[in-house]
This record gives sequence, C-alpha cells and structure tokens, in this order.
Amino acid sequence: MDTAVTPAPTPAPVTRPAGEAAPAGSPPGGGHPRGRTPTGRARRENLAGYLFMSPWIAGFLLLTAGPMVASLYFAFTDYNLFDAPRWIGLDNFTEMFGDPRWRTSVEVTGWYVVIGTPLKLAAALGVALLLNQSRRGQGFYRAAFYAPSLIGASVSIAIVWRAIFSDGAAVDRGQQLLGMDAGGWIGDPDRIIYALVALTVWQFGAPMVIFLAGLKQVPRELYEAAQVDGASPWRRFWHITLPMISPVLFFNVLLETIHSFQIFGSAYIIGSQGNACGPADGTLVYTCYLYIQGFENSRMGLASAMAWMLLLAVGLVTAVLFWSQRRWVHYEEGAR
Repeated sequence: MDTAVTPAPTPAPVTRPAGEAAPAGSPPGGGHPRGRTPTGRARRENLAGYLFMSPWIAGFLLLTAGPMVASLYFAFTDYNLFDAPRWIGLDNFTEMFGDPRWRTSVEVTGWYVVIGTPLKLAAALGVALLLNQSRRGQGFYRAAFYAPSLIGASVSIAIVWRAIFSDGAAVDRGQQLLGMDAGGWIGDPDRIIYALVALTVWQFGAPMVIFLAGLKQVPRELYEAAQVDGASPWRRFWHITLPMISPVLFFNVLLETIHSFQIFGSAYIIGSQGNACGPADGTLVYTCYLYIQGFENSRMGLASAMAWMLLLAVGLVTAVLFWSQRRWVHYEEGAR
C-alpha cells in the first residue's frame, strides 16, 4: 500500500507587535546571520589590509612563485637562456642521473652535511654551555663568538680563508711545527673539503645564541636536586640538559641541515683555482655544479632539473627529521 508523503509545512514568518525590538544578533528582515554581508567599514579595513600586504604578495608572485613555476617547466626542456625552450620530457633527469660529476657533487655535499653540521652544532652547544655560567664580561664574549656568523658568509672571508689554508700559509706552517710536512689544504683534493668544514664550524654563532636561549629556560632546581642525589656533571647534562633543550636542538639540527645543503659561495671561492669548485672537484658541492651547468655551460634546463632534485632531497630529509622527533624531542605537556 502506497503511503502519501506530506511535505513539511513552511514556517510562518515571525510577527512582533509594533515597537518590539528584534532579538540581539538577528539580521535585518529576519534573515539568517550567516547571510550577512560585510559592512562598509569592514570592507574598508579588508582593503587596507590587502594594500599593506600587496608589496609582499607582489614580491612572492614575481620573485618566488613565478620563478619556481618557470623552473619546473624548464626542467623538462632544452633551454640555453638564448633560444626558446624546447620540450624534451625526462631527458634532463636521465642525463643527470648518468653524469659522473653529478654523482660526485652528491657525494661531496652529503659528506659536507654529515661532517660539518654535527661539528658546528657541537661547537655551538659547547660554547653556549660555557656562556650560560655567570662570569664577568659575558656580554663581550657572546658578541665575540657571534661575530663570525655575521661576516663568515662574505666573499672577503672566503678569500682570507683560502689564503690561510694555502701552501706556506698559517695552517701549513703550523703543521710543520708539529712535524707534518703535508703542505696546504687548498691544493689537496682530499683535504680541501675540511677547510670548507672548518669555515662552517667557525660560524657557530647563530645556533649558539639559540642554544643559549634554550639553556636559560631549564629550571635550576633540577640541577640542584640532581647534584644532591650525587649525579655527575655528565649525567646532569645527559639526563637533564639534553631532554630539556631537545626542541631547541631539533630546531637547530633542521635549520643547519637545510643551510648545509644550500652552501655555494664559500665552496666556489675557496675551490676556485682555474678549475671552479676545487682541484679534482674537491669542493664540487651540489649547488656549485648546478651553477656550472646553468651559467657556465648555458644548460638552464638541466640546471632547473637539478634544482628540483635538490628541493626534493631537502624535503625528504626534513620529513625524516620531523618523523624522528617523536622519539627524542620532549615537549612540555600539551605542546607540539
């Protein structure tokens, strides 16, 4: 037996006596509050906000988003900066993976990241622990240790560093005093990368300041209680300091790892001796080879493909670090 469906009655409009005000929050005409449109004042405030943001939006679109989209297209083309790009599909990536110098650049960059980043963070944490103690002239020491971070990335410092590690220079004479007649590091393909690592470690000021800020947040009562229980300085550092500053440590590891992948200027200058990026490709870091392909060989399509591979590699490393933080980073209750 069929059952007739009676449609629900339409609610009658609410009528109020003359002079009775509508309830607070009711829109004019009895409409739903969600249907309200911005008032003239709200529209003017929104417009003012967009006007203030317009320089950043224009800069992002013209200097960041636009070039990224263009480079993604160029990665699949044969483009030499002078002729129109020609679509070649995945040929740039196939050539890149089969290039021995590209594999060398990956190895040099990986070695630099694995060696340089931990040494720099260790130096930064060690000095931060020393500066965390109350002593006279503390402000001067903080400024002195931070100064290399401000000037270390300059071209002039890289030139000076290259002179220090050359044959017959300060490092070479120091080795001779120790009975090691090994010559300078700049001309040695196996040791020039360590000169680059030494320059990176010397610039530990920025992570040092971040570590110092984290150390200031560790409650002194924890150290006093551990000392009363007979804990040694090493046990206090391992079981109190490191867990308490683990979020700061994670931030520094993430930041310095990304910076290490992006190294270019110092590697190019220290290694330039007629052959860019070091003797026998000793300082051929990834960005240096990308520069050679893009601007010296006019292979902008191949350089764009290399740039996107670098972006994917940094993204993968970043994802692994974020995944691993659950095992060793300790946040306050409820904080993430």
